Amino acid sequence: MLAQENRFDIVMRRTATILSVVIITFSLIAASTGILLSIYYEPASGRAYQSLKMITEEIQYGWLFRKAHHIAGNGIIVAALIQIVVMFLGRKFTKSWYTAWVSGIFLTLTVIGLSWTSMILGWDQVGFWRFNIELGTIEVIPFIGQQLREILTGGSGVSTLTVQRLYTIHSYILSTAAIILSVVHLVSVLWVEKQVSSPQELVQGVGASVAES
Repeated sequence: MLAQENRFDIVMRRTATILSVVIITFSLIAASTGILLSIYYEPASGRAYQSLKMITEEIQYGWLFRKAHHIAGNGIIVAALIQIVVMFLGRKFTKSWYTAWVSGIFLTLTVIGLSWTSMILGWDQVGFWRFNIELGTIEVIPFIGQQLREILTGGSGVSTLTVQRLYTIHSYILSTAAIILSVVHLVSVLWVEKQVSSPQELVQGVGASVAES
């Protein structure tokens, strides 16, 4: 069955491989720039905005690291969503693609979570009010809504404790998960690429030998 891949299947498989490399590249850029930003960032309601402003205006190349972090974060989301579409269109539903599917889906959810948790970290007007609106949406979730809201905010209102909790979730939990998932996704896609390419090369080599004889 591997030798019966048509041109469309090959293009989709190669595209998935390229996208997996793009995803891990963006992940490493986001992680490295995030570490650099964390040196000066202060996760406190009264200092978060000022610290980011200082990074942008006073720290050498701070604006570049902040911009690269933002672009890389959005780039992972876009690339991960396109990857899922590519795997779907390429009909990659065999058992060998199982790990790629699972890691790809969880990676997409993780980077969306990273984007969501960064909403309040800038402590600007847009992020603050948007976060409060979404907290209202979370609160109406049956059974766990109120408890989940209190876990995220650390109390009844949005405060320094809220920023610190979301900063911890963003910088340690979700970022680590995104790196691990991007590595797993890349390895799984490369493994499939190797498994598919080797039999095809073998078939082509046998065909060439028969033609020469």
